[in-house]
Amino acid sequence: MGAAVGQRAAAPKLIKSYLAAVHLSSPCSPCHPAEHAVSVPKSMFPGLFMLGIFLWSLIEYFIHRFLFHMKPPSDSYYLIMLHFVMHGQHHKAPFDGSRLVFPPVPASLAIGVFYVCLQLILPEAVGGTLFAGGLLGYVLYDMTHYYLHFGSPPKGSYLYKLKAHHVKHHFAHQMSGFGISTKLWDYCFHTLTPEKPHLKTQ
Repeated sequence: MGAAVGQRAAAPKLIKSYLAAVHLSSPCSPCHPAEHAVSVPKSMFPGLFMLGIFLWSLIEYFIHRFLFHMKPPSDSYYLIMLHFVMHGQHHKAPFDGSRLVFPPVPASLAIGVFYVCLQLILPEAVGGTLFAGGLLGYVLYDMTHYYLHFGSPPKGSYLYKLKAHHVKHHFAHQMSGFGISTKLWDYCFHTLTPEKPHLKTQ
């Protein structure tokens, strides 16, 4: 009996010791102990948000080029079907409005994976800000893609040139022109769609 009382009396001390051992630097950084915390000035967060948008544009390019335009093995029925469902049907029917935006359920799962990864490797506030910027980038990508198929941008505008770039990807050069919301990464990785050759004047 006396031993049990002693154990109950020692419990609060053990709890206090445990809390002291895992003392966190701030409520916003649950995964990062104080000794490993890094102070981030508030002035950096707008830049982190914009960085998230920028990084999404690179992820967009890689997904489109290496996942959506992969070449599945000719003897793999399931990979061929998966590839067709993911992107092949969009090329088969590019003006089907129901196939221009990634389905919400798989999109949510992929977004969740990105969020968890950022929370595991970065302080919560930093990872959350990058994630918010990337999420906005994804929404802008979806809206831009839809507009490039059904919109009528003014001739000579940025969106007009982007639409011409995307139309060439669909109907003439499917293995180039992978950028949707920007041609930046096509410039960087030399995958721009070829310009229409100019006829020589006599």
